[in-house]
Amino acid sequence: MTAFIKKITWLSLLALASFSCHASIDQDINQMLQPLSAAFSNFVFYKIDLFGHGIPIIVMWLAAAASFFTVYLGFINIRAFPYAVKLVRGDYANNNDPGEVSHFKALTTAISGTVGIGNIAGVAVAIGLGGPGAAFWIFFAGFLAMSTKLVECTLGVKYRRINADGSVSGGPMYYLQAYFTRANWPKLGKGLGRFYALALVIGCFGIGNMFQSNQAYVQVVGITGGDNSFFADKGWLFGLMLALVVGAVIIGGIRSIANVTSKIVPFMAVLYMLLCVVVITMSSEHIPNALAMVIEGAFTMEGASGGAVGALIIGFQRALFSNEAGLGSAPIAHAAVQTKDPASEGIVSLLEPFIDTLVICSLTSLVILTTAYPAGLMGSGLQGIALSSAAFEHHLSWAPYPLAIAALLFALSTAISWSYYGMKGWTYLFGESKRVQNVFKFIFCFFIMLGCMTQLSSVLDFSDAIVFLIAVPNILALYLFAPEVKKEVNEYLARLKAKDAAVDENSVNESAS
Repeated sequence: MTAFIKKITWLSLLALASFSCHASIDQDINQMLQPLSAAFSNFVFYKIDLFGHGIPIIVMWLAAAASFFTVYLGFINIRAFPYAVKLVRGDYANNNDPGEVSHFKALTTAISGTVGIGNIAGVAVAIGLGGPGAAFWIFFAGFLAMSTKLVECTLGVKYRRINADGSVSGGPMYYLQAYFTRANWPKLGKGLGRFYALALVIGCFGIGNMFQSNQAYVQVVGITGGDNSFFADKGWLFGLMLALVVGAVIIGGIRSIANVTSKIVPFMAVLYMLLCVVVITMSSEHIPNALAMVIEGAFTMEGASGGAVGALIIGFQRALFSNEAGLGSAPIAHAAVQTKDPASEGIVSLLEPFIDTLVICSLTSLVILTTAYPAGLMGSGLQGIALSSAAFEHHLSWAPYPLAIAALLFALSTAISWSYYGMKGWTYLFGESKRVQNVFKFIFCFFIMLGCMTQLSSVLDFSDAIVFLIAVPNILALYLFAPEVKKEVNEYLARLKAKDAAVDENSVNESAS
């Protein structure tokens, strides 16, 4: 194992030297990997025809699970929502419970992994492709996804492992292994766990690393002069600076990560939401028409990409890609929470899609619909984050600067969280030793730097595909564990209701006396 780790380290250093000497190596790698990447991506995101529209099977797999768990658990996303707020607030906290971080810090760590560039750029793309109706289906899909999060995060805590040093390891690897071992198929459970862990490690270098650092670099270059920016030809320097920041955070493990995300996430979310509210308020005369376009586009058969069906497909795809419900990444962060009741963290995780999709994505939608549409920006050729930025700038000339700061923080926080996800996959495969962990952290930081230096689109496409492939075994486990989770959650809610009732009765008695 030690020899393997040394080889990985030296290969990383050699790769860095190669990139420094051969600027076009990224093009060579792209050309070499493009056929494999395209074939694998087409396989994972294979589409079937639905009313004349292609819909990826993986999106249907995620959407079906979200719908099933919402109904099966009796609309738990509504029933348990007030308790989620109380738990995050610390109303039922016990510092003596096993775990490493509070409910609030576990939640912010998980949110930092989902709230990212997609909330700004992805929503604009979805509305551009699916029309205004996509905004409704983004919201609705986010609502359903809350139930999936609850199931997987409950399992993440219930089947976590407390290591000898007090640290926690959890995630789909562990509950997959637990179920099939219990069913007398231990080799299958271990095999599925290893497949999930390996895919997670590969995927984290793309979706949670290179893509994030590249987008952060592009944003900084854009607001500092574009081609005339100091960083325009110094991606390596910006990447090194970003890698050092991320490295300084992740070296301390989940406690350090949670301490940072608990500060960054509220700040960046509030900053972005305030900016959205200001722009929407300045375009308030267009709100009635925007809402009318959303409803019409969501339920009529005429419009962009085929009206309601096209809007539904694109909206669900954007929402599920944004909040990552069903991928199994969030349970890894939530597993570190201080609690003896697994259902408590499952309930807390309801807030993740709520904040990511129902709030932030919906605000982005309203900005686009109340500003970009009336201003004629939709047909200007602008796409993604450029369209969102232009919509903000339409009313506020200085808006691109705080927007760029928000995008930078989104990218930074996502990279930090995904480093933890990838590391837990890495340690599942290679052991929990500090040396093993440090090697992964080094490689992760190296790829952050690499993301600012290159345009490895083939690598990114491959990593995106493999991240969504792991939704297959994860959701299979969620279905298998569904009765167990239902019992766990209902019993826990009954205890909370009894506890609240006792507190209320005591308050009444004290007032009467």
